[in-house]
Amino acid sequence: MSNTSPTLCHAFQATVAAHPDEVAVRTLGGAVSITWRDYAARVESIAAGLAGLGVQAGDTVAIMLTNRPEFHLVDTAVLHLGATPFSIYNTNTAPTIDYLFENADNRVVVCEQQFVPVLLEAKALGSKITHIVCVDGDQDGTVGLAEVEAAPAIGFDFRASWQAVRPSDLATIVYTSGTTGMPKGVELTHSNILRNIECCDVWQAGPQEGERVLSYLPDAHLANRWLSHYAAMVHGSQVTDVPNPRDVLAALLEVRPAMFIGVPMTWYKLKTAIDIGLARETDPAVRAGTERAIALGLQKVRADQEGRALSEEFLAEFAEADRSVLTPLRARIGLDQVRLPVSGAAPVSAETLEFMMALGLRITEAWGSTESSCAATTNPIEAIRIGTVGKAIPDVEVTLAEDGELLVRGPIVMRGYRKDPEKTAETIDADGWLHTGDLGSIDEDGYVTIVGRKKDLIINSSGKNMSPSNIENAVLAGCPQAGLALAIGDRRPFVTALIVLDPDAAAAYAARHQLTDGTPAALAGNAEFVAEIQQGIDRANAKLSRVEQVRAFTIVPEYWLPGSDVLTPTMKVRRRPSLDRYAGEIESMYAR
Repeated sequence: MSNTSPTLCHAFQATVAAHPDEVAVRTLGGAVSITWRDYAARVESIAAGLAGLGVQAGDTVAIMLTNRPEFHLVDTAVLHLGATPFSIYNTNTAPTIDYLFENADNRVVVCEQQFVPVLLEAKALGSKITHIVCVDGDQDGTVGLAEVEAAPAIGFDFRASWQAVRPSDLATIVYTSGTTGMPKGVELTHSNILRNIECCDVWQAGPQEGERVLSYLPDAHLANRWLSHYAAMVHGSQVTDVPNPRDVLAALLEVRPAMFIGVPMTWYKLKTAIDIGLARETDPAVRAGTERAIALGLQKVRADQEGRALSEEFLAEFAEADRSVLTPLRARIGLDQVRLPVSGAAPVSAETLEFMMALGLRITEAWGSTESSCAATTNPIEAIRIGTVGKAIPDVEVTLAEDGELLVRGPIVMRGYRKDPEKTAETIDADGWLHTGDLGSIDEDGYVTIVGRKKDLIINSSGKNMSPSNIENAVLAGCPQAGLALAIGDRRPFVTALIVLDPDAAAAYAARHQLTDGTPAALAGNAEFVAEIQQGIDRANAKLSRVEQVRAFTIVPEYWLPGSDVLTPTMKVRRRPSLDRYAGEIESMYAR
């Protein structure tokens, strides 16, 4: 289905007219279920109430919510006013919020009661906020959403308001969770977003009409907004909101989505869960049958990647293994009905992708950025090349600069950075090329491979250039207990690594070995556990060149939390603060 609507408002209204009685948004468990007709009625009511607070076309409205139906209702209502909604991460501190609101110029913020204290703190720092609207009640210094809806602007013409919105109008500001400095405000228009959805639709690389999707990543992250909000309103997809991302595996089992976007950590966790389940299997016949089915899947994946034909006997055996073992296995993780599993946001290890594809999950790795309105390249589902992020989506160009930096051009490129024309000019050149900051290569068929970040390259003391992400992905693939890895080696004689444990995998290890203390600090002092991590490092080193191999590692004695000084809300490592925080441990590894 190709989108022909000029704005997101027009797309929304067309979907409401086509599917009024179908469920648009629901909560996990189904306690709340909203049809498109009811969605539209609330959008009109909220828009009129916000107009009563003085919100007009061209204004901005901040949203600080967990994944819940009110996000969709409020965001879409603001769009219908011709105003610009934007989400902020729930982990933001008061000084950061004050900075964002100063940049965005918003006077209204919509939130949950749990975030009121930090918003009032930000307001006390000098923020120009005049109204804090709570969706789940009210308290001192705030007004409830119900109260706002009960006081619409006199004479407000809802239809005239949304029909006046233009394709070039600002649809949202996405504040990148940059690993250095304050976030930059990426300005995306209605046209930017709709053209990205339209380009992806050519390859059916987005949700189709009526398909089920999950909203579990932060709505301040463009990938989640794109899939479970914008593309959903264009195609009439059914969205299930998951307020706690740790519940995503349970949500998969309930919803069984048709399209699912997983960040690399999601796929690592799924693989670890399958590995642990297989290790715990007490029936030798079941374990052997599962291992055989996965082995057959791996053989088929590798043959497909190499373009090799397989015998009829092999294909018959694989078909039976898929029917009797792999299909039930996919059902146990809630991905038996998925049409399009996608990996994005950061590079994922080829080994993990190969394993998941062996289960029958044809994961298409995609690449893009906030500045490119989400995806710029993706693997066509019938022509996936593991290790690449696919080809440029239709109507988009991708090329390489002289230094190997990937450049993107097309209708999906952002309008610019808010209030920062100098940074905009640095990022989008005179010919319209977006300089992404990613280093890569492009093969003769147009498939793009990401090498690493231009600013993150490790150059060792011998002058050898290395990509830290390549090393880190190898470590994560080799060490199922690791949640994050930070490769170190810039101006050093060899590579070392900080290992941050995955909470679920660490808890499972502690339970298996009957340890009373399964904290990272305790496990870091457990010789048997350290030896198991070393085995994972050895597996990683076997896949790395000699100069890239990890010679020493340290298990960090704590978990890293999203939105902290070492980790962005989107789970990207803040490299410089991390190196500074663990400088003593790093020096100790080199001293050894």
